[in-house]
Amino acid sequence: MKRSGTLIDRLHYYHVWEIALILTVVFVGISILYSNYISRKLEDQETKLMEIWAEATRQFIQADEDTDIDFVSYIIEDNTNIPVYMLDADGNILLTRNVRDTVPDPTQLHGPIVVAIDDQTTQYIFYDDSIALRHLHVYPYISFSVLALFIVIAFVVIFTTQRSEQNRVWVGLTKETAHQLGTPISSLAAWQQLLRQRYPDDEYIPQMELDITRLQAITERFSKIGSEPELTLQPLMPILNQTVTYMQVRISKKITIDTRCDDNCLDAQARLNAPLFQWVLENLIRNAVDAITGAGSISLRLHSDNQMLVIDVTDTGKGIRRNHFKRIFRPGFTTKQRGWGLGLSLSKRIIEDYHRGKLFVYQSVQGQGTTFRILIKNAVDNAPAA
Repeated sequence: MKRSGTLIDRLHYYHVWEIALILTVVFVGISILYSNYISRKLEDQETKLMEIWAEATRQFIQADEDTDIDFVSYIIEDNTNIPVYMLDADGNILLTRNVRDTVPDPTQLHGPIVVAIDDQTTQYIFYDDSIALRHLHVYPYISFSVLALFIVIAFVVIFTTQRSEQNRVWVGLTKETAHQLGTPISSLAAWQQLLRQRYPDDEYIPQMELDITRLQAITERFSKIGSEPELTLQPLMPILNQTVTYMQVRISKKITIDTRCDDNCLDAQARLNAPLFQWVLENLIRNAVDAITGAGSISLRLHSDNQMLVIDVTDTGKGIRRNHFKRIFRPGFTTKQRGWGLGLSLSKRIIEDYHRGKLFVYQSVQGQGTTFRILIKNAVDNAPAA
């Protein structure tokens, strides 16, 4: 059965965040609808208040010395929130109330409310939304922003926690593997020494030594995961050639592997941990081999790009779908019928976390092949001046 990713990945990246997004949209939609309902009610209330205020203003203007204006004065003075403009028939502003910055054209506001002073004089009142109503209009957007910020923070926390937990699992797994391999390898090395003493001319014993040495190198690689490896200045071409030599005899003879190097990179050096770096190259070659059906070729090309050294691992395999370019580096993701989906994830960790480089799919065409690219700092270009 082919796996396209772990259940946790699918749940985390699809269902959980789809539900969160839907709930956010629903919450914002309900907030907007309810805010609009309250806004309409408040607008109607302010319209009625302004009609009363306009009538009080009319009575105040028409009042004579014997008229009790205490009540109408109270109504006029009680308006402390709604910006009001009173204009004459020619559009001139006669008075304003609760206005900080006069708008260029008050006639574009709510109104007009006609105030007939007498048969010859008519004035017009225009008014703007109150501060409370303005705040109510922007409330849904503020709520959405706060909720979106909360979701982003939650995503970052969950992602960081999950990645930290994954790192602890991988580190614990690799160190335990190295520990478990140590005892049988030591035993095999002892048996190999006894066999060499008893059968000094046996042609298979040197091959056993090579395999034991290889197991020791693998154990060393696993033991380095989770701790900061020591980086030393290393020439790259010998490491590429050694890796190709080792892998060529362990894959199908129908698949050829070669190394290429630009003239200016023959002596290229980088600060790296050779065992871990070789592990990355071997993982990329194994993936290339798995992608090739029948005969094919794999090439490792070393060239430079400004201050970076570039290693392109290119195969003539079946290619990778574009939507899988980033997902293939996710722990547990695999398109193979067998496998744990850890090789590329560990390779990316080794290159990016330990060597401060980059590992990514440079290009891929389905049915034609794939190129993985490694970027690592050129130690010569970055060396301090003498």
